[in-house]
Amino acid sequence: MSDTPQTPIKRALLSVSDKSGLIEFGRFLAGQGVEILSTGGTAKALAGAGIPVKEVSEHTGFPEMMDGRVKTLHPKIHGGLLALRDNDTHVAAMSAHDIGAIDLLVVNLYPFEETVESGADFATCIENIDIGGPAMIRSASKNHRFVTVVVEAQDYEAVIKSMTENNGATSPALRRRLAATAFARTGAYDAAISAWFARQEGEAYPARINITATRQQTLRYGENPHQDAAFYVDRTARPGIATARQLQGKELSYNNLNDTDAAFELVSEFDPASGPAVAIIKHANPCGVARAETLTAAYQLALRCDPTSAFGGIIALNGPLDGDTAREIAKVFTEVVIAPDIDTEALNILKAKKNLRLLLTGGLADPQAVGQTLKSVAGGYLLQERDNGKVMPDDLTVVTDRAPTEQELQDLLFAFTVCKHVKSNAIIYVKDGATVGIGAGQMSRLDSARVAVRKAQDASDTAGLPENMTKGSVVASDAFFPFADGLISAAEAGVTAVIQPGGSIRDDEVIAAANERGLAMVMTGMRHFRH
Repeated sequence: MSDTPQTPIKRALLSVSDKSGLIEFGRFLAGQGVEILSTGGTAKALAGAGIPVKEVSEHTGFPEMMDGRVKTLHPKIHGGLLALRDNDTHVAAMSAHDIGAIDLLVVNLYPFEETVESGADFATCIENIDIGGPAMIRSASKNHRFVTVVVEAQDYEAVIKSMTENNGATSPALRRRLAATAFARTGAYDAAISAWFARQEGEAYPARINITATRQQTLRYGENPHQDAAFYVDRTARPGIATARQLQGKELSYNNLNDTDAAFELVSEFDPASGPAVAIIKHANPCGVARAETLTAAYQLALRCDPTSAFGGIIALNGPLDGDTAREIAKVFTEVVIAPDIDTEALNILKAKKNLRLLLTGGLADPQAVGQTLKSVAGGYLLQERDNGKVMPDDLTVVTDRAPTEQELQDLLFAFTVCKHVKSNAIIYVKDGATVGIGAGQMSRLDSARVAVRKAQDASDTAGLPENMTKGSVVASDAFFPFADGLISAAEAGVTAVIQPGGSIRDDEVIAAANERGLAMVMTGMRHFRH
């Protein structure tokens, strides 16, 4: 069917839990001569502002009942919304049953999501499941050729503009857009309810999943310029890229968002109470991570690990950015800096770098928070629990003749934490609380070990050091050594201690190789693959 001619809005039904902009919009409608129907608190608010309003119960001739559960579920409401104005049979039915057309529906739903987030009990959450609202929204949206539906206060202005330009009517294009918005809202609402119910039943992986998120940003392009992209956020976002406030710099790209998320998730592993920490990320992999007495020292150590890759990278800090550290950061081209906070001196320093994107999160993400991650594959999705595993000293098993020293133990735990955020196969060399070599994403663990040593040698040469920084370091592997060759390669690079999950059928061979070389080795029983 073609779009109907634009007919002025004569009757509107307003029923909203969010009263933002309600009075101004109500006054506009009344000024246009629109009859306003309403319910409960919305009717009271409109009447209190001197806006003429008619209760839905008066319009239907049927009282509200069952504590307000039944008020708009009535033929005079749904008939008025669903009737096709150019269908003679529908028009005849409206006349026969005294059903007046409703041309505009303004509804936002009971605050179910907010009720759940508040920690309310089961019964309270159930009572905040809207029934009449979604039913009316779907009726109006289905009949958008004739009915305008508004579910978000931010769209009041668009309706006002369209009615002003079209002699009291709205344009077909606007009605279609608003209908699409409305269906998306009811879909998201139902998804939130079904997800909550699944949690109540203890179903981490229910038979069906519904994903709901709100578009925060349309991106210039995706990973590559020929790919479109957008950024969506959900209501349960932890502190991080989805909640960060951008103070300056160009719009974040798809790759910026992905890399910044990786950087902040990594640096959040390190509790500020244990000291400042900095992570530098390039292409979603760390190129330097360090802890130190000061944030400046931590940054300098992280940068030393791979200054070549750090160019154009992402810097994440686990504490407020100060002036001294900002001065050091300003010496190297950096795409993004993300931190919980920033002081005035640091802010003034970085303002000179106008293209630098500066993000503040207000806090760190909880690395041990319970949650799930979702990945798309051809024709489906992979859903899994977040890798929130954390290895503590008591979890370690010493499997060699020599146990690690206290310093080696601290470095081993640091290295294994970093491993969790490096693409597999991951090999991490650490010395004195700083990475000195990182091997990521290689097809064999031996290659990762060798790549890390080579990059460490390059960094050592750049720093003017007399020997490779891997001398006297410790090494972490994200999964077991399938053969002794990877461990032997690390030993040849000068490591003194090793941390790995264990579990290979050749563990005895690997342990023997460590003992032959006087290495201390501990096993975690937990691996950290990251594909």
